[in-house]
Amino acid sequence: MNSTRISKAFALASAVLVSISISQTRTPPVSASASETTAKPLLLEKNEGEARVWRDPPPGGFMLKVSPQNNGSQHLVFGTEDLHPGDEIPLHKHLGQDEIVTIHTGTVHVHLVDQERDLHAGGMVFIPAYTWVSIKPVGNDTVSMDFVFSAPGFENLMRCASVPANEKPTPTTLEERRKCDHEGHVIYKEDEEPPKP
Repeated sequence: MNSTRISKAFALASAVLVSISISQTRTPPVSASASETTAKPLLLEKNEGEARVWRDPPPGGFMLKVSPQNNGSQHLVFGTEDLHPGDEIPLHKHLGQDEIVTIHTGTVHVHLVDQERDLHAGGMVFIPAYTWVSIKPVGNDTVSMDFVFSAPGFENLMRCASVPANEKPTPTTLEERRKCDHEGHVIYKEDEEPPKP
């Protein structure tokens, strides 16, 4: 793994998020109390944060690190996830949040609108809001990645469709998945269409 390439990917991701934040704050901020505007600073190791396990098989895990619930951030959501061979992030789009995914280990195949290609360790994906995307591991290696959202929302789906890491996951129904999709401001292509008889 080339740490210089990963550092450059994070620098690029940070620059994109800063420019998004600046472009979204053209009006002067409204005065608010300190408790409403101050997020808690964090220093976290790789294994620290809110560890959760997806309810539907395969029950992979993820870690939420920055969100309104974790530290009071009202502007960003950040977390990590490992994808194992056979896992997939199905075709979906976020309604109102841009997302950046950075790949630390392994290789993923990404389908982003009309672009499709494999990305390797050090690679990144920028997904504007309302853009269809799917991601799945290539080969037999576990993919380790980070994700950053430009605004809260999707972490609501992540909590709705998962359980804390120390609990046993139970599968979701289509109705539950649609409820979670709504809470997380996302549309999954597979859940968008009515089930076939």
